[in-house]
This record gives sequence, structure tokens and C-alpha cells, in this order.
Amino acid sequence: MPDYLDDLRLAHVLADAADAATMARFKALDLKVETKPDMTPVSEADKAAEELIRGQLQRARPRDAILGEEYGIEGTGPRRWVIDPIDGTKNYVRGVPVWATLISLMEAGPGGYQPVVGVVSAPALGRRWWAAKGHGAYTGRSLSSSSRLHVSRVSKLADASFAYSSLTGWEELGRLNAFLHLTREVWRTRAYGDFWPYMMVAEGSVDICAEPELSLWDMAANAIVVTEAGGTFTGLDGRPGPHSGNAAASNGLLHDELLDYLA
Repeated sequence: MPDYLDDLRLAHVLADAADAATMARFKALDLKVETKPDMTPVSEADKAAEELIRGQLQRARPRDAILGEEYGIEGTGPRRWVIDPIDGTKNYVRGVPVWATLISLMEAGPGGYQPVVGVVSAPALGRRWWAAKGHGAYTGRSLSSSSRLHVSRVSKLADASFAYSSLTGWEELGRLNAFLHLTREVWRTRAYGDFWPYMMVAEGSVDICAEPELSLWDMAANAIVVTEAGGTFTGLDGRPGPHSGNAAASNGLLHDELLDYLA
């Protein structure tokens, strides 16, 4: 089995470059922000970070395909890099430090493309998380200065901490009542949002999280970090991986109950 460590090292280099670009424009008074056709914001920093990552990948991995939020798909083949230049753009443009660059390598297999490397870098928080298939998940300042991640061992929903992004998507999906029922059954709820709940699941500080509507670039890096930390990442339909258009992540022990409420 490939060890993917060279790809992981490259993903860190890409994240370093993206961090420098995004932090340089964070809280800039002249930051340019546009509205995309789906009515979500995109900043000049989103575009610049993705262009930077694409340029480095084209030099370092010219045979690999690239899929990014801002510029779509480029190339074909069994290996595909998936990029969200700034996950949490609404936070970014308002000066809230909860945003991250998500970089994942996906590889074709019997069940379709699956993530084998993931880096989640949140420079405004001073945090980074990463994983490679078969090597576990870690957090720290660098590959040489890190600690391994493990999900929690909480086994009762009444003892669980549940993280989510917002209520709006659940209402649009027609599952708001089920969502609210779940919030009444758990010990604690908090709306951290975007990438952060998944990293908290991987760290063991949160036990379950879910989102009703997502794109592949929102999920691929998060999915490999959660699963390599010993957790479970599926869609609300129970399908493993980041392909369902929504997500449920847990420590594994609570996953069936999580899906029972939300699916």
C-alpha cells in the first residue's frame, strides 16, 4: 500500500503558502469581496490562495487532477487534489478567525475516489490538523512537532457534545424538528461551524457533528482526519466518505444514533 507521506509533506508546503497569502489579506480594509451565483461570498484571498496551490501542484504533481471550489476541475486520472482555499469565507471577510484552507488528495478505488491525505490549516487560530491513510491523524505546528489525535470514548448520547453550523440548512432540508429533538437528548450543543467541529471530533473534545448541505471540497480533508483519528465520517444516508452532499461525523460509538435522529 502506498504510504502517501511524500504527498502529505507536499500538502503541508501548499498549506504554508496558502497561509501566508490568506493571512496577508485577513482584516484588510481594502479586501475585495464578490457574490457568486449561489449567493455565497468569495474574496480576492480565496482566488489567490487557490491559484497559488494550483500553480505549485502543476509543477510538483503535473499528472494529478485538481478540483477546487473557485476554479473547478482540471485534469483527469486516478489521483485528484481537492481544495477549499478558505473554508469559512463569511468568517474571513468579517474578521472572525474561524476559517481554514482544506487540502486533500483523493485516489480512485473500487468505491470511487476516496481521501488518502488531508491537511486542515487554520492560521488565524494558530492550528493545523492532518492525516494520511494508514498513518493516523495529528495536530501541531509541523510534521516534526505534533501530537496524535484520538476521538472520544463517550458512548451515551446523554453524555455527548454535539456541534453544528446553523439551523437554516436543517429547516430547508425538512429535518429541523429531528435536529432539535437531537439537541434535547445530548449533554451540550455548540454552533462552532465550518471545518472546526470535525477537527474537534478528531481531537475528542466534541463527540458528534453534522451538516445538511456541503460540497466535496468542504468534506474531503475533514473526512480523512476524522477517520484516521478513529472516528466515523459518512453522509446522512450512512454512505461512508465525503460523497453524500452532507455529513455526519462521530467518535464511531454514537454514529448509528446520530443517523437515526437526522436521517
